[in-house]
Amino acid sequence: MLSSIQENPAPGSYSEECQHEQIDFLQKTSNDKVMVRLKRELYGEVLEFQKRNLRPETLVELMSMKSKWTRGGTNVPKITVILNHFKRKTLCAQLDSMLNQTLPFHLLWVLSFGSPNEASLRRIVDSYNNSRISFISSSYDFKYYGRFQLALQSEADFVYILDDDMIPGWKMLEILSHVGGTDKYNNAVLGSIGRILPFRKNDFSFPSFRSPHSKEAGLYLPDPVYNITVDRIVQVDFLSSSWFLSAELVKALFVENPLTFKTGEDLHLSYQLQKYRDAWSYILPPDPHDKETWGDSEHRLAFVSETTVIYKDIVQLRDDQWWRVLSSGYVTQWAKMYPQKIDALFYAHSLEEVKVFSPLLKKFGSIVGRKAYIVVSGGTLCPCEAAAAILNWPEGVCKERRFKIIDLGIGANSGISNSEVPNMQPLHCSMKGILRIHNPGLLIAAADIDSTVKNSLKMAIEGSKNNSTLVLLPRSEVSKVLWIADLRPTALPYWNRMRISVNIITQNRASSLQRLLHSLQNAFYLGDEVPLSFNIDNKVDEKTLKVAASFEWPHGPKSIRRRIVQGGLIRAASESWYPSSDNDFGLLLEDDIEVSPYYYSWVKYVLLTYHYDPQVSLPELSSISLYTPRLIEVVKERPKWNATEFFKSIHPNTPYLHQLPCSWGAVFFPKHWREFYAYMSSRFTKDAKKNPFKYQSREQTGGRLIGRSFLST
Repeated sequence: MLSSIQENPAPGSYSEECQHEQIDFLQKTSNDKVMVRLKRELYGEVLEFQKRNLRPETLVELMSMKSKWTRGGTNVPKITVILNHFKRKTLCAQLDSMLNQTLPFHLLWVLSFGSPNEASLRRIVDSYNNSRISFISSSYDFKYYGRFQLALQSEADFVYILDDDMIPGWKMLEILSHVGGTDKYNNAVLGSIGRILPFRKNDFSFPSFRSPHSKEAGLYLPDPVYNITVDRIVQVDFLSSSWFLSAELVKALFVENPLTFKTGEDLHLSYQLQKYRDAWSYILPPDPHDKETWGDSEHRLAFVSETTVIYKDIVQLRDDQWWRVLSSGYVTQWAKMYPQKIDALFYAHSLEEVKVFSPLLKKFGSIVGRKAYIVVSGGTLCPCEAAAAILNWPEGVCKERRFKIIDLGIGANSGISNSEVPNMQPLHCSMKGILRIHNPGLLIAAADIDSTVKNSLKMAIEGSKNNSTLVLLPRSEVSKVLWIADLRPTALPYWNRMRISVNIITQNRASSLQRLLHSLQNAFYLGDEVPLSFNIDNKVDEKTLKVAASFEWPHGPKSIRRRIVQGGLIRAASESWYPSSDNDFGLLLEDDIEVSPYYYSWVKYVLLTYHYDPQVSLPELSSISLYTPRLIEVVKERPKWNATEFFKSIHPNTPYLHQLPCSWGAVFFPKHWREFYAYMSSRFTKDAKKNPFKYQSREQTGGRLIGRSFLST
């Protein structure tokens, strides 16, 4: 419940010192019926979205919520009020309002920075003769950020910063502190006027926030021009004219340098709060029948302030500012209402990385329906214009309000420092926001990227709470994986899900083993960790053991298993690998073969395309062959089989399903291998006569049986 107004308010005692702003015009309203309809439609869409997702409250509901701060209770908040004045004649009206608040303020600071009216402002403050009210002045104009710099000195629970166009009702401090003390809004900045930034148009560009006759230009709230009122708390992209927040949150404004100190402190505050404190901006609803609940009891003053941004250079500056923060990860109402979905997002910290990723980025761009953007660190590290030149894109791509290349401005935001922290924090927080906005299947970066950058990207992925996957590609292999762009978007998030181990079966063939190992070393592993194991029987010779022991494997752990009792080929193959999870795949290689440099790429491509892709269902798929069989080995006649000839009408190299697995070089799937292992365990009984399985001998089939007949059924 709101308090009643005191019976004897305290008017300004020294009216002879006071001056009053003359408002000699009526509130402007639009007679453009089309724009009134479009703006109200957009506002309706915003409200419907927020009702579904945020459950916004009316003023009565807000004041009914449990709050840490309650007027009349033992826990009363300390509030520092900061009034910033330059030329307007509203100081007395503001002071009278503050002195009559139903919840008293703790301290009030009147600021005059470079004001031509400093002397008269000082006399007004002195005339009130109130120890809680201080006058702070400087001949230097600290402009829009000065009041926030001073707010850092406050020791109060909250600061309430007002422009000189805001004359709040007498109940505002009570309302603001109550809402600010609730669990839902204690980490937020509250105000009475705000903006919702532009929405994307059908041509995928964003209009100016001052674009006439455009629904997508966003909203000014409340907006009497289009008869838009606020009857529930509204989440906005930034607040204007007044800000109520905890003194602790003010610090976020100065984490990064703004684009300019000439304007835009309102947007920069909301952007920094969301980026570094996960704090959002809200407009409080007034009671339309009680003017003392209004944050601006004379909205025409604020409307005059709003029209001062019509100057072309200021409009351009503010357009540049909001586009920069949106493209750098600011989750606006548009981004929340219309979450995007792209296939890949590249991150380049240097121009060399732009060159490396250029072929793959262009491959994505050449495929209809695929979408990929590139993020550059910007600043002196990777200038956007230079990156665009490498990609053969026009220089203007860095300035147009359209997603394609995203310039983070790292270094430009925080200045020069020998510490890694100023770069790591903005990168992590920006990328977290960008991932939330665009939801890429893959976030692709160079495998040898600086460890600080790598950790920032990893933390961004973990904090984005979507299904994006970080892929760290070796620079030399990027041109070898252009097939990534051919994968269905539904398969991309599974890139890191699989674990493929290489399991070599060897016995007394040191020369051929060396040939196999040399081919394995020359293959492309796409930055993945690939465990390698040698499976050796008891009667192995010293030369083979030495080859296995001395072999260096840079792509993952290496292990050597040697049997105590000679087991033979069947046991060697059966016991060479066992899956540790449903994402563990085993590649079995005999020591008399060699592999292609692209063998691992082929395996990964097939797994992503035919096993992990949710749009594909092949539950019977049990293995992936590394070569095309030329003989059918499970029957005595061993007939020839020429897949190239058979499928030439489709494509001579098309993948195809085959019932016969291959023992010389194949990747086996965990589920089927477990079943196969159980079968082999039952087959190898101590007493062969008691074995329940009856099968043909090698002489009867004319070929080698290592369970392939089981796997093919």
